[in-house]
Amino acid sequence: MPRKRRFYVAGMPVHVVQRGNNRDPIFFDDGDYRAYLSWLKEAALKYHCKIHAYVLMTNHVHLLVTPEDEMGVSLMMQYVGRYYVPYINHSYGRTGTLWEGRYKSSLIDADAYFLTCSRYIELNPVRALMVAHPREYVWSSYAANGEGKLDEVVTSHALYHALGATDEERKLAYAALFSVHIEAAELLDIRASWQTGTPLGNDRFRDKIEGVLGRKVGQSRRGRPSKSLKGL
Repeated sequence: MPRKRRFYVAGMPVHVVQRGNNRDPIFFDDGDYRAYLSWLKEAALKYHCKIHAYVLMTNHVHLLVTPEDEMGVSLMMQYVGRYYVPYINHSYGRTGTLWEGRYKSSLIDADAYFLTCSRYIELNPVRALMVAHPREYVWSSYAANGEGKLDEVVTSHALYHALGATDEERKLAYAALFSVHIEAAELLDIRASWQTGTPLGNDRFRDKIEGVLGRKVGQSRRGRPSKSLKGL
């Protein structure tokens, strides 16, 4: 079966997920997380991608990214892999692939899902029962978005800026969003979209994407949440 073609639209947010092969670890110590973030920052600048939210888990990564052109996300991820995979193989005396096939991604209807997707990403360590609150997890964008700490990887989205008139108001409003649980149906929709590579949004949003691209993009599958998705 041919691989499903990816599609991106300039200026439209994308949820990107990349997992370790066989769900094996991709980070082994703090230096690995720092190295990945360093190359991610370089790649985002080089290929004109704005990263709004991220989390680096032991065996997978989530990013919320807005590219300036349709090739930016692919080139950014290729750049990171080109440096990070040899670094890991050399550091730990391993060989072969690090990733579980191609990374997965889905376009996001920003007005409806941007802030929910950002929370979904930063809540990964909580769903995985690693921490009680995202502020306790070092390797995510929560400290930047929810506490106003400097993170050179993160660029705020217009919808984040709309949360308040000042930096203090914005971070407090964003942090307050975490007092409300993400509905189970929304969790399922987010997961189904990045797993299948289909846009996260309603029929009108998919029609908009198809109009821009000039082709069908399909729909994500719906059904029971997979038990294997805990922490994703």
